[in-house]
Amino acid sequence: MAKAKFQKVTKAIIPAAGLGTRFLPATKAMPKEMLTVVAKPIIQYAVEEAYAAGIREFIFITGRGKAVMENHFDHPYELADTLRKKGKLAELKLVESVLPADAKVYYTRQGQPLGLGHAVGCAAGITQEEPFAVLLPDDIIDTSQGNPLKEMLAIYNETGKSVVMAEEVAPDRTNQYGILDLGGTGIKNNRARVKTFVEKPEPKKAPSNLAIVGRYVLTGRHMAQLAKTKPGRGGEIQLTDAMIEVCKKEGFTGYLHNGLRFDCGDKVGFQMANLYFALQDPYIAGRLQPFLHQMAERHDRRQALREDEIKRRKTKSKK
Repeated sequence: MAKAKFQKVTKAIIPAAGLGTRFLPATKAMPKEMLTVVAKPIIQYAVEEAYAAGIREFIFITGRGKAVMENHFDHPYELADTLRKKGKLAELKLVESVLPADAKVYYTRQGQPLGLGHAVGCAAGITQEEPFAVLLPDDIIDTSQGNPLKEMLAIYNETGKSVVMAEEVAPDRTNQYGILDLGGTGIKNNRARVKTFVEKPEPKKAPSNLAIVGRYVLTGRHMAQLAKTKPGRGGEIQLTDAMIEVCKKEGFTGYLHNGLRFDCGDKVGFQMANLYFALQDPYIAGRLQPFLHQMAERHDRRQALREDEIKRRKTKSKK
């Protein structure tokens, strides 16, 4: 029996219209997506992951003040020409590899901050009825351990069903995520059949601790569904609400990701990502590691001194 063939996913939507208020004042004039993790903007990690997975068309959902992001993915003729003339070929290669020659980019604006579902829906005129991927650039994934989007595309090509990436989270944090309801079925080979989704449930009502995180492969039906999805939680158009309706008609697959993911929408996650990827760089790692050990020892000493002081105060108060 011939294997079913499903329409190939060629486009990735990258929502990047947020204001980045958690990173003020750094994001007052600079888009959060352009803050650097070591030597690359946050958003470039998502583009590289998608390109390595086989995506060649990128749709950036932007907003006011995001022109610098468009310039980053443009071809800088003057800079390239200067580097070439000065013989700085290594730097030239870095500049020219930001966006490979066979990649296409589209930009469209999200005029109002009406949620992730609304942002994705802004690309409807470009994707039409095609399936597409969605990558949230805040989530940076260490693809040296495997490319999750590539795995998800393989699952879609096999089943024809939408795929969402999930991770296990602490049970008391389910109210921060969209949560997978597996309807009593289990996980096999990092895959799970999804019954439905629940948006940010309280821990006692959560059907699982499997949270949606940052990567989606969605069938073309989602755009039509988003167009008729009403504002939900927080007055925003929730992508999860559209996914629930599509899941009823087509089914859905959850892909359990066990690799390293850094939430760069959070200050702590952003710093962790910088440290982790800096330590993967041979030039930086050799100089950074001694400093980190020194800082850790200093912190330990300070902590010990604080604990000793607390003990002394307690002893003194009892006398």
